[in-house]
Amino acid sequence: MKSSAELRTLLRSVDHKSYPAYKSLAGMYQFPSFYLSIDHVQGDPFASPSALHAEIPMARTGFPQEYYQRDCSRIALQDFLTRQLSRQFEQYNFKAKGSGKSGLISISRCGQEVLERSACQIRENRLIVRFHVGFPAFGRTINAGELEKILFDFLPRCIDDSLFYARTDKKKVQEAVFLAEDQEAVRQLLAENHLAAFVADGSVLPRKSGVSELPLAGSVPFASPQSLRQTFSLPHRGDISGMAIPQGITLIVGGGYHGKSTLLEAIQSGVYNHIAGDGREFVITDHTAVKLRAEDGRSVRNVDISLFINDLPNKKDTVSFTTEDASGSTSQAAGVIESMEAGSRLFLIDEDTSATNFMVRDDFMQEVISRKKEPITPFIERVGDLYRQAGISTIMVAGSSGAFFYVADHILQMDCYRTLDITDRVKELCKTHSAPRLQAPGFALPREGRTLPKFKRSAAPSRRGSQNPRALDRGGKYEHMKVKASGLESFSLDRETVNVRYLEQLADTEQVNALAYLLRFALEQVQDGQRSVQETAQIIMDTLDRQGWEAFCSSYVPCGLAVPRVQEVFACLNRFRG
Repeated sequence: MKSSAELRTLLRSVDHKSYPAYKSLAGMYQFPSFYLSIDHVQGDPFASPSALHAEIPMARTGFPQEYYQRDCSRIALQDFLTRQLSRQFEQYNFKAKGSGKSGLISISRCGQEVLERSACQIRENRLIVRFHVGFPAFGRTINAGELEKILFDFLPRCIDDSLFYARTDKKKVQEAVFLAEDQEAVRQLLAENHLAAFVADGSVLPRKSGVSELPLAGSVPFASPQSLRQTFSLPHRGDISGMAIPQGITLIVGGGYHGKSTLLEAIQSGVYNHIAGDGREFVITDHTAVKLRAEDGRSVRNVDISLFINDLPNKKDTVSFTTEDASGSTSQAAGVIESMEAGSRLFLIDEDTSATNFMVRDDFMQEVISRKKEPITPFIERVGDLYRQAGISTIMVAGSSGAFFYVADHILQMDCYRTLDITDRVKELCKTHSAPRLQAPGFALPREGRTLPKFKRSAAPSRRGSQNPRALDRGGKYEHMKVKASGLESFSLDRETVNVRYLEQLADTEQVNALAYLLRFALEQVQDGQRSVQETAQIIMDTLDRQGWEAFCSSYVPCGLAVPRVQEVFACLNRFRG
């Protein structure tokens, strides 16, 4: 390891040289209060900025050990430090001058959810923060004086003011950690009390706009119906009351624009912890919950959808169903089965984004088109058995069909964003109407051990156009499969695009970035045509837990990755067409 003085000497030696001379700076340097590593140097001032990371022994940071011993508190502390360092960087961003991205200093921009990110990690009693710096130049000529200003002035100030307990607001640190521990306590209480979700009284559910996840000012605070109100005692906050949704089948109904989808969206986001002030801090959902919807055109591989679809006119196999262009009903049927494989205990469904013929068929339609001519067994006829035999609850928004009233255990009405329990009244009304068919015969859990085809890929062409076998990089991992993410829409591996637009519980673009790396690892090092989808997903998550991001990255770990849930890992494995 070199000293910071040696870095300063190196810097001055490359001043006014052509931009590639910056690459000689790569390496680890010891500064007075931290270690600085220059991991990757950008090719020119207009390219993606250089990747750096700083390391500090946790004992030196001074943060109490109890703040990072449990996973929930450690992740909350990491999130707090990332936000602090981001605010510090904003003060110095582009203060160093030059062309292109010269002077940029940035780290992950966190949203309302508390996620585990590569930007800040506490591992093996070290605090590691990863960030980007735009190395300054005028044109393509190195301006070492401006980079010296960043590395020896701006950066040490930011790190010293953000990452040491003595200089942080101790009360705010404690509040962030205690909030996470209280949220974890509610999650444990859900399982202990056989609950699917909890929505605290006073929660602010509506968001500011369609492009902002900030709470909507002046909105109606949530109030639980008395019949579903429960009070929990939390380790730090004390007593908290709210609506406890039991396991089973829960229906959310009401007029248009009265808050049905808003409640469901808050519940689907409740698989993550949220920061203080979000309004949904104590909207807590079973962490395995999956939002299901129709996905016309998606790829489906070897999925047993016979629970819902059978006897197709073209005699296509639905026990091992494969298609490159699924319909709304087949895609939603596949989503149900795949989510069962992923270990989901709670399905979240909005009628507006579902395939109508998959969800329900009314009596009149069954008179016109006989059951013998209809290959679809609608969801309404399976939802009861999904709970009773598979232990999977459902929370569903319905607005057009009353058939689900007959199978629901609990019925909530949204009335001007106020929640009413109308179960008893609706059940009385059901007695005056003829019930539709509510259960289909032949319920069976999907077969275990489903596999996906082994990934095959032609050798990567050399620059001269000849075919060369793929080579392993020095770390023993493939690096030819290029990774590129496009927001929350999709990511690509080489030329193969994986569409994640309809995975509505992805909360952050950094989770999409991470999924690209995780899928590349699975395709090239795990999936062999013999391992089941469950085994592949488990290996991915176990490797991430044990070895960290280093196992998935060729030469250095970039800033800009966030841990997705195993349910989204399953979803990407299932949607890859290659």
